[in-house]
Amino acid sequence: MILEIILSFLMGYLFGAIPFGLLLCFLFGGEDIRKIGSGNIGATNVLRTGHKGLAIATLILDGAKGAIAVLLAFYVFKDLDGSIVAIGAVLGHVFPVWLKFKGGKGVATTLGVLLALSWPVGVASCITWLISAFLFRISSLAALIAMVSAPVFSVLLGGSQYVFIIGFLALLVFIRHHENIKRLLNGEEAQIKLKKDKI
Repeated sequence: MILEIILSFLMGYLFGAIPFGLLLCFLFGGEDIRKIGSGNIGATNVLRTGHKGLAIATLILDGAKGAIAVLLAFYVFKDLDGSIVAIGAVLGHVFPVWLKFKGGKGVATTLGVLLALSWPVGVASCITWLISAFLFRISSLAALIAMVSAPVFSVLLGGSQYVFIIGFLALLVFIRHHENIKRLLNGEEAQIKLKKDKI
């Protein structure tokens, strides 16, 4: 069992540590996303380059890698509930070893693992994120609202066995957004702006 826990965590970490935002920008935009905007490798910063298509692809792929890692763990490690690989996937995205542990903020990957752990919780969290982003036009605020809502959804929608794991992941996302929270409190956080797509 201990070996399975270690292997499932490593599997999740390796999936999560794939830096899709960085790779897509290199392949299709010729840019190092780490030298643009916030320097983050996630979809929001990719959007700042003007590559809307790459930003959407980054969002989907960052979510998909978390979901795939958990679903694969369910298949390979049948006695595990997916929690360990979920944590590994998000930590891999946030602290990828090949980028000197400087990764993204974990929102899309967390939403992806939520969809795999308990799809009603994942769907509700994704809808909350989308509605919040539409209403407030602030990516970080939408992410934080979705993360606060996720543990509540896990209790209400049949995913209560994952409430502590989801709470941990939500806390991790909050910690990664500490600078954004400061700007939000000061009224200085930038709104989502769609530039003309370069693709």
